[in-house]
Formats: sequence, C-alpha cells, structure tokens
Amino acid sequence: MGGGSGDGGDGVKTVAAMVLFQVVFAGLNIFYKLAVSDGMDLRVLIAYRYLFATAFLAPLAYFMERSKRTKLTWRVLVLSFMCGLIGGSLAQNLYLAGMQLTSTTFASATTNLVPAVTFVLALAFRHERLAIHHPSGQAKLAGTLLGVGGAMLLTFYKGPDITPWNSHVNLAAALAGTSPHHPAAAPNFAVGSLLCVSSCFFAALWLIVQAELTKEYRFHYTSTALMCGMTTLQSAALALCFGTRDAAQWRQGLAGVRLLAVAYSGVLASGVMLVVLAWCVRRRGPLFVSVFSPLMLLVVAVLSSLLLGERLHLGTALGAVVIVVGLYAVLWGKGHEKAPTDQVVAKVAADEPPNGKEEDSRIEMPIAANSI
Repeated sequence: MGGGSGDGGDGVKTVAAMVLFQVVFAGLNIFYKLAVSDGMDLRVLIAYRYLFATAFLAPLAYFMERSKRTKLTWRVLVLSFMCGLIGGSLAQNLYLAGMQLTSTTFASATTNLVPAVTFVLALAFRHERLAIHHPSGQAKLAGTLLGVGGAMLLTFYKGPDITPWNSHVNLAAALAGTSPHHPAAAPNFAVGSLLCVSSCFFAALWLIVQAELTKEYRFHYTSTALMCGMTTLQSAALALCFGTRDAAQWRQGLAGVRLLAVAYSGVLASGVMLVVLAWCVRRRGPLFVSVFSPLMLLVVAVLSSLLLGERLHLGTALGAVVIVVGLYAVLWGKGHEKAPTDQVVAKVAADEPPNGKEEDSRIEMPIAANSI
C-alpha cells in the first residue's frame, strides 16, 4: 500500500516537473524573440547563453561527479567539441535566424521534427533498422512522412487568421522601436522555414554524436559542461569573425532585456532544467519525457499571441498538428519496438549488457532543438 502511494506521488512529481520544463523552454523562445527584437546579435546571444550555462554547470559537475569521474581523453574532448559545434553553435544560430524571419510559434512547431529527422539519421548511421514489415517500423516511417508533410504545410500554406483573442500588447515591437540602428528583419517564411528545418537536422545529428560521447564518457554533468564551454568559445569566435566586432554589442548584452534573456536561457533553461530533465529520465525513462514535447508549442502559441502580437493562422495550426501526430507516431513505434528487445536483453544480461539499448533511447529522445 505504502509503496503504491509513493509511486503515485513520484508520478505526480515527474509530470509536474516535465510541465515546468516545457513552460520554461516556452519562455526561452519568448526571451529569444525579445532579445533579437532589441537588436542583439544572434551570435552574441548564443555565446552569452552558453557562457552563463558553463558558469552554472561547471561547479555542479565538479561537486556531483568528482568522486567517480574518470580522466578526460582526447577523444572525449573532440566529441565534446563536435557536440558543441553541431548542437550548440550551428543548431542554435540557425534556430534563432529562422525565428527572426518567421515567428516564435512557427519555429517552436518545427522543433517537433527532431525525432523524425533523428530516425532518418539513425538509419543512415546504422543505429536503427527500418523493420518495414513490423508495426513499429511502419509507425516510425509514417511519423517521419507526416513530419515532412506538416513542415511543408507550415511553409507553403498560411490560411486565415484564427487567433481566438485580440491582444494589444506587443513587447517585441516596443523593443524594436527603441533600437533604430538595428531594424527588424523582414519576414521571409521560405528562408526562415529552411533555417528552422536545418536547425532540426543539426539537433538530430547532435543526438547521434552525443550518444557516442555518452558511450565514451558516462558523466552527464561534466560532458554537458564541456559542450557548453566549447559552444561558448565557438559562438564567440563566430561573432567576432563573421558577425560583429562592435564592443557595444557585447556590453549591451549584459543589460536590460538582453541580460534577462541570456541569464534565463543559460542558468534556468540550460542549467536548472537540465537537472530536472535528468531526474525525470532516471525516474520514468526517455519515452515519458518525450511525450511532453508538444506542450511547449501550445504555451509558445499562447504567450506569443498575448505578449508579442503574433497572429495564429490556420496553416500554422494545421501544420503543427500534423507534425505532432508524426511525433507521436515515431514515439509509438519506438515504444513498441523496445518492449520485446528489452525482454531478450533481460534473458541474456549475463552475456550482453544492456548499454546499447540505453544508447538507442538517448538517440531517439526528441528534446527541443534549443534545450542543451
């Protein structure tokens, strides 16, 4: 009786934690939009985000893993560099650039493509088998095709305005009006959608490389702190070489809404929420964590229409629904694929440790494209 009550309480806590996680990342999208509207350079924003994340995670990694952490090798450092480059510098810069040309709701909707893209890449890297004659393989293939169809619907069909309320608040426009030297980029849904989908590609590729890093170095906080540190250096180099060398951009990045954006994204999103996510994965598994991903899209759609003056159009809503259906099809396929495999692994545990199956679940976990 007591154990059942404890399990129920733990279930409520993990659900609440994942709802909080998605709400925080929805807020991250709003802060991203506000910082960009204020004229903050994209590369400077990413560099500061991961600087704050590194400052938070490095002490956490030191104290939580110092007694069991093994020595770093060159292979671990190279994999950390690649994870930072692919999942941080490239994916994040593309995501922000895509958001700047479209909308927060549109960009958030495309992040649900990550599991479908990951499945395709996992096939290419031989981490997955298609298993087209098995229901799980058919579901993952159908989910991937639905994701592609939803992305095309988002891009090429706008439709009528279906926003259920009228809000006269537009924080992004107010900030843009105070930054005359940094005019807002004109909307371009074709280019913006290409950038957002490219971001999903690199986020999926990051999950593949991150699985290799996890296999090589099983200290989650340390490896994540390394990735964030690498991304900080890479983004700073990109900003200095290909973006802006204006010292004012770097000074202003630590003031006003820009400081709020980098502190929120670095400390709360990439720092505190990483701990929450790791706890939920340990308690309930990666598949449980995955099913909450569309909640962020819903919260972003509400907040962006209330605070940013964005309008919700039928094409965006339909495309998002199709992508989410595709997401759940992929998750259903993954869930039904694992069950019989886990039983076989349990029978031969003495001869074959189950590490490979843990790696597969990591690869398939569709964390939002901006969540590291």
